[in-house]
Amino acid sequence: MFKISIVDTPSQRTLVVEGKLIEAVVDEFRTTWKNTSRNLDGRKLVIDLSSLTVISREGEEAIFDLMREGAKFSCAGILTRHVLKRLAQRCQPRGLKETQTLKT
Repeated sequence: MFKISIVDTPSQRTLVVEGKLIEAVVDEFRTTWKNTSRNLDGRKLVIDLSSLTVISREGEEAIFDLMREGAKFSCAGILTRHVLKRLAQRCQPRGLKETQTLKT
């Protein structure tokens, strides 16, 4: 199962990603982020990974690519938090804090 929901508030648009982020859905994940990052009208865009149950290698690479493009993430759970921190460390130049990319 894989599902992406969009939650809009006056200050933020959140993509709530649920289920398994695996190779078969990576393109949908990337496309949804790209499409929803348009027309934000000054709002922040955050990808909420709190409801992910599986992140495959391809899913990790998609998250990493979106981090490099400036995507912001939130998460819950030890494993997802660990994956995001590891990817954020790979993504950022030395001396920058991971909290600039990762919101837990």
